[in-house]
Amino acid sequence: MSDQYLRNASLLIGNDAEALDLSQLRFRFAIHRGDNRTPNSADIRVYNISDATRQKIQNEFTRVVLQAGYGDSMGVIFDGTVVQVRRGRESQTDTYLDITVADGDSAYNFAAMNMSLAAGASIDNQIAAVMQSMVPQGVTLGYKPPALTGKTLPRGKVYYGTARAYIDNLVKTISAKWSIQDGKVEIVPLNAYIPGDIPVITAATGMVGLPEQTQNGIKVRMLLNPAIRIGRLIKLDNASIQEQRLGVGIDNQVNNQFLQLQGKKDNDGLYYVMVAEHSGDTRGNEWYTDVICLATDASVPLELAQKGSAIDPIKPYG
Repeated sequence: MSDQYLRNASLLIGNDAEALDLSQLRFRFAIHRGDNRTPNSADIRVYNISDATRQKIQNEFTRVVLQAGYGDSMGVIFDGTVVQVRRGRESQTDTYLDITVADGDSAYNFAAMNMSLAAGASIDNQIAAVMQSMVPQGVTLGYKPPALTGKTLPRGKVYYGTARAYIDNLVKTISAKWSIQDGKVEIVPLNAYIPGDIPVITAATGMVGLPEQTQNGIKVRMLLNPAIRIGRLIKLDNASIQEQRLGVGIDNQVNNQFLQLQGKKDNDGLYYVMVAEHSGDTRGNEWYTDVICLATDASVPLELAQKGSAIDPIKPYG
């Protein structure tokens, strides 16, 4: 990442015909992103908007694009549609407009299928069929592994119901998971990650404090970094990770095993980004990215593997 000074942010709200640039106003944001199928969300508070602008946002505009970073190295940290707009007052001089935004919620909630596929349809054919119902709701296909393998349809199949239910069942057959990231459906195998550049996170590149081992994974805070993407990797210095204390009682042993699984250190310092939350204030101090990540060589305890858990090391697909 470039030198981390001269914070910069851009907030655009509009529709297909026009957009408002609110970048010069003070605004705060809290963005929640994860690798699960539930739509990502953002809460944005814009200060001291005129009544005319407020009415346009409430009645006409539907899309929000938020970029943030340092200097010219801004990146999109959220792209979604307006769910709710609320106005209020913080003081005698400051009013605000709270905008709740979701990423792909229309496709997630309302995309419906009413079609059929012939016998022999491949996994790619089935994904394309699901996406046909999501595209009209503003969601397109993003990353998927280049050579998906799975059973073809042994006989013709009728699709009638929500698209999300069919893609849920589909990704289970190929041991993958799906999520919507900036209006794109991304399909990632359970034991893989999306290839691409790997940001190195150290004190010199913006890490705040030290990474911590938790029951949910390795948690690390850094100065706001738009290069952090769900389903991709970051690189940490293992020596900087603060280990969580294990319980010493007999009743703690199961929890200890799960902690060693979820909070395991990767030998190469490579970690899969499972959760990324951005928070900032264009006129305040807050300007952070908080990440929860998993080691790429995370494995399952022997006793769990004997019970049929199918969890392999995370690796590039193929």
